[in-house]
Amino acid sequence: MQESHKRVQWVYGSTNNQELEERYDQWASDYDNDLATEFEWHSPQRASDVFSKYVDKAGRVLDAGAGTGLVGECLDQSGYKNLVAMDLSKGMLEEARSKNVYKEFHQMALGGTLDFATDEFDAVISVGVFTLGHAPANAFDELARITKPGGSIVFSLRTDTYETDGFKEQQDGMEKAGVWQLTEATDPFQPLPKGEPEVWHRIWVYKVN
Repeated sequence: MQESHKRVQWVYGSTNNQELEERYDQWASDYDNDLATEFEWHSPQRASDVFSKYVDKAGRVLDAGAGTGLVGECLDQSGYKNLVAMDLSKGMLEEARSKNVYKEFHQMALGGTLDFATDEFDAVISVGVFTLGHAPANAFDELARITKPGGSIVFSLRTDTYETDGFKEQQDGMEKAGVWQLTEATDPFQPLPKGEPEVWHRIWVYKVN
């Protein structure tokens, strides 16, 4: 197994947020090469393309689980300049800082209460975060709280995780409760065709009520 594959599986194997944070801190310097180059990870571009269909370029945007800033780079190239990065890993945020596309950096973990004001953001994007051993489905409650009414929440989600880890129930429950409404869900695609061809994702878009 290649070193890049070993690192990815090692991170997936984290059992709590502290372990996940520590492992991402150690992975940060190799992350872009492992995923973007060796795994041919194209979710950031796909999600950004979908995002740009619904969100005004002048909006204040939270990149939730920004990692090293690959999504921020795509959004910046599309004309979004008011970007805020949030990630649980300080090491990943330092890598994101070097991209020079974000105005703010916040170290926080999805799944708990976020230190942002209600209705603070015009939109939220979250790519590669809702996957094995990472952010839980109830993280959507806080993302909806901090997004202005009429704003969009755009995220990638593994198709198997959607079915087995409570995401379907969470998403449907929030829609029935009138918190948000589904705008778009893309067809499944392989986000890591070279590294993990067995993994499938979809991009979801919800409008906050």
